[in-house]
Amino acid sequence: MLDEAFSALDYQSRLAVSDDVYKIIKKEKKTAIMITHDIAEAISMANRIVVLSGRPCKVKKIFDVNLTNASTPIENRKCKEFPIYYDQIWKEIDYRG
Repeated sequence: MLDEAFSALDYQSRLAVSDDVYKIIKKEKKTAIMITHDIAEAISMANRIVVLSGRPCKVKKIFDVNLTNASTPIENRKCKEFPIYYDQIWKEIDYRG
């Protein structure tokens, strides 16, 4: 389980470490649950994204992420589907600013 695992890192380190963690998870053929508030991080690393509602927490929507030519989190941000997923997920978030 990765609970906001990269949140304390600067942006460049965050991308580099996420690539490393992603490669380890794939190489070891493990499943990981990652909690993050960063939509881009979720899309670039996950096969499935679960958007939760506000309190009390309930599953609001589940997205199966299928990126064309998916490779590493840094490269996945360049996939043509990336901004589409980003927009769809952003619309599901309970944000009251």
